[in-house]
Amino acid sequence: MPDAKEMMKAAVFMGPEKMEVKEVPKPECRPGEVLLAVKACAICGTDGRIYYFGQKNVVPPHIIGHEIVGEIAEIGGDVEGYELGEPVTVVTSIGCGLCKYCERGLTNMCPDSKAVGYYYPGGFAEYMIVPAEAVRQDAIVKLPEGMPYADAAMVEPLSCCINGQEYLNVMPGDTVVVIGAGPIGCMHLMLAQADEAGKTIIIDMDEKRLKMAERFEPDLIVDGRDGSSVERVLQATAGLGAEVVIVACGSHQAQMDAIRMAAKMGRVSYFAGLPKDKPTITFDSNLVHYREISVFGTFASHRRQFVKALDLISTGKINASKLITHRFPLEKIVEGIVTTKKGEGLKSVVTFE
Repeated sequence: MPDAKEMMKAAVFMGPEKMEVKEVPKPECRPGEVLLAVKACAICGTDGRIYYFGQKNVVPPHIIGHEIVGEIAEIGGDVEGYELGEPVTVVTSIGCGLCKYCERGLTNMCPDSKAVGYYYPGGFAEYMIVPAEAVRQDAIVKLPEGMPYADAAMVEPLSCCINGQEYLNVMPGDTVVVIGAGPIGCMHLMLAQADEAGKTIIIDMDEKRLKMAERFEPDLIVDGRDGSSVERVLQATAGLGAEVVIVACGSHQAQMDAIRMAAKMGRVSYFAGLPKDKPTITFDSNLVHYREISVFGTFASHRRQFVKALDLISTGKINASKLITHRFPLEKIVEGIVTTKKGEGLKSVVTFE
């Protein structure tokens, strides 16, 4: 009689608004792979969109979650350089390893990129496999000893913000505007402050989020509900506009306003995407032309940015604990997703101890 399979607890996405927390077979660690005992997995806004609407790269039944922290529980054959019990996080984007983007370490730009928590099973489970492709690409990033697991779960979203801001080259003295006061917007604010921005401004239309943003001490908080955001930024900059504008919310109006509030030679980041059924905006391209404004897109992140995010958090330059407002056990993951969707907090983290 064959041995009974060892089981684990996991939150299994079964389709839109269907999440089952149940016992499933614990994954086997095959040659080339690494098995993690998950310690924390933060809830991303994308996890919420998957829960409510599904996603083309997530085929139910599936375990999602990509803001992962764990300890190495088993090491497959042919894998070297790791020890049992080491705390680690995992780079989300896994490339083909062969294309020109992967050769440059830009796995997030790989045309055949496959993401942990989307294509590969993710971290809303007691255990997860780091696939051989990820191990070969050095996607396992070791954490400093003693780093709080929940803080380390902020590495992945912070790495994405770093990816966005590397294009923007925030300089000491720059005015930086962040449109969107959710967790990502607040991370962008913290990064700009760490880069010694001269003035930081955060804009939102949600009173609760603006109140939460106060803990990050921006120089100006703007309630955008009256439509005066552009005017308020111009007033705060003696009519010159902001050197950097980051749109951290999926708003057509915000993307258009960002061009109008940017200074000459300003840099604008469209960090958040728009709904796929309405992805276009209209703006005065002469503003871009005559003011020499640069507009950048950004998507996900890669290993180097994970390492930078880890350094910023572990050295205290970014206070990750300020971002964490809720912690949930795995059994209450749907409550965590709902809390995130309602904007009742900033980052919610599923913890396993």
